[in-house]
Amino acid sequence: MVKLRAGVIGVGHLGQHHARLYASLPDSTLVGVIDPDQGRASVVARKHGAQVFGDLPDFLQQVDLVSIAVPTSGHYSVAKRCLEAGKHVLVEKPIAVRPTEARELVKLAAHHRCVLQVGHSERFNPIMQMMRPHIRKPLLVECYRLGTYTGRGTDVDVVLDLMIHDLDLVLSCDPGPVEDVRATGATVLSSTSDVSNARVRFRSGCVVNLTASRISPKAMRQWHVFQDDGCLSIDFQSRQGVVGRRSVEPGGKLALAAEEIQAGDGEPLKLQLESFLHAIRSDSRPIVSGEEGVAALELAHRVLSAMAVSLPRET
Repeated sequence: MVKLRAGVIGVGHLGQHHARLYASLPDSTLVGVIDPDQGRASVVARKHGAQVFGDLPDFLQQVDLVSIAVPTSGHYSVAKRCLEAGKHVLVEKPIAVRPTEARELVKLAAHHRCVLQVGHSERFNPIMQMMRPHIRKPLLVECYRLGTYTGRGTDVDVVLDLMIHDLDLVLSCDPGPVEDVRATGATVLSSTSDVSNARVRFRSGCVVNLTASRISPKAMRQWHVFQDDGCLSIDFQSRQGVVGRRSVEPGGKLALAAEEIQAGDGEPLKLQLESFLHAIRSDSRPIVSGEEGVAALELAHRVLSAMAVSLPRET
């Protein structure tokens, strides 16, 4: 079987790992990379036996598929050019900055019969894959995604930078239509909000509280889910989970029987790229489709709108 020719646009913090994996996966070969920092691009390309390109049209003539790992503000313009050239696209989350841009990318992908996948990598976290079957009809979900300040991703609000991971995961659990969104946030180190708290209520009755921060002293990525038959906790960093099931002890006393779960050490990004390659080979819908990327982005913008209402105006 002929290997798929892969290229990576943007080889910074995330893009270098896309390049590493395309070079090592059996179904792909890394043809080239492109990055404004020519020195950085040369280091990555040399390491994996690939070519450095300085011109996007020349680059696109040599590849079947691309990973786009440029800053969020550039996702739409770069993805648009790639799709118009008939290339399969995996774009890091969020799919774009604005929902109108995201919807246009979905239409372009359909028109050119290209796979468009969005890099919501937590979908491929082994602990989420193991815990997902236990999430049935949640009543209350608490989501915490806290990171230390790195300076990366600050071209957009923390909602688009971090919280969108959890918004996508929540929507993947199929809670139904959104009924109400309340949110607030604070700007500390960036020109956009660095911390945000949102409360999303779904028509099903499920309520999701989300906290995202990129200025916390310690990183944390956890979920706590409460259902009518028990509860569960997920730690995305340690890849540990606990499933608590309602049980009846002798004498009729109610209790929670806890089962601890430890996921394997599979690399989420590797699983994500394998899924992308499979979708291309099989001409099938990717696990995180462009449409799902749009849905997460639209909900993120409802959070941003709610934040704009809640934050006091300067006088």
